Amino acid sequence: MEAYNEEKIREALNAHWRASAAGDANAEHDIYDDDTICDYPQSGERIFGRHNLQALRSHHPGKPSGFDIRRIIGSGNVWITEYIITYQEQRYYTVSIMEFRNGKVVQETQYFADAFDAPAWRSQWVHRNV
Repeated sequence: MEAYNEEKIREALNAHWRASAAGDANAEHDIYDDDTICDYPQSGERIFGRHNLQALRSHHPGKPSGFDIRRIIGSGNVWITEYIITYQEQRYYTVSIMEFRNGKVVQETQYFADAFDAPAWRSQWVHRNV
């Protein structure tokens, strides 16, 4: 599978995440192929098609109050975004793995993790970023 222009993919990703942060569901889902598949491994859910993915996200009971992109890395057709999304004052550390074909996302896997308190026993070896 030949890689799509990486500059165009990065531009599409930046537009996607800006639209996600702004709550613009139409612009947010422009990046997806009509037949995209999105997996949420932690809940065991699979969403088939851009229409269903947009409908699901549009019906989320809480809109994000914060959206912080930590980094976007990738090459060729596989791109990973690490970000923090805040819903109702709860921060979720999130990783999105997107696979592109012809400039559109055909497969996405998203992982969500809650924040947790660092255990005291390892404090001598770590630096707190928060």
